[in-house]
Amino acid sequence: MIIYDKAHELAKSLKESNEVEEITSALKMIDADPDAKQMLDNFRERQMEVQQRMMTGDMPAPEEMEQMEKLFEVLSMNLNIRRLFDAERRLSVIIEDVNKIIADSLQHLYGSNA
Repeated sequence: MIIYDKAHELAKSLKESNEVEEITSALKMIDADPDAKQMLDNFRERQMEVQQRMMTGDMPAPEEMEQMEKLFEVLSMNLNIRRLFDAERRLSVIIEDVNKIIADSLQHLYGSNA
């Protein structure tokens, strides 16, 4: 079906995007720096724990969120980690935009005048 062909084409374009190339490059640099890798791994683990708790309705205390923000700022001082975070953010924006384009194309099905 042509929709699946287009989806595979989009997936290929995403894989070949500058953002994915930048993420891959930054990850290689981080992997070569054991301290940076350990800090990033610890941050990601804590981030996942907070997100999982939030999904179950257990909202973290403001102090915990502030601590996570400070940790993010400290990690961002590392050039390679900052490159990774920036590229991940740009890729996330692209994915959000694609999702919006798809959702907007179907709004007419649900009574919207768009």
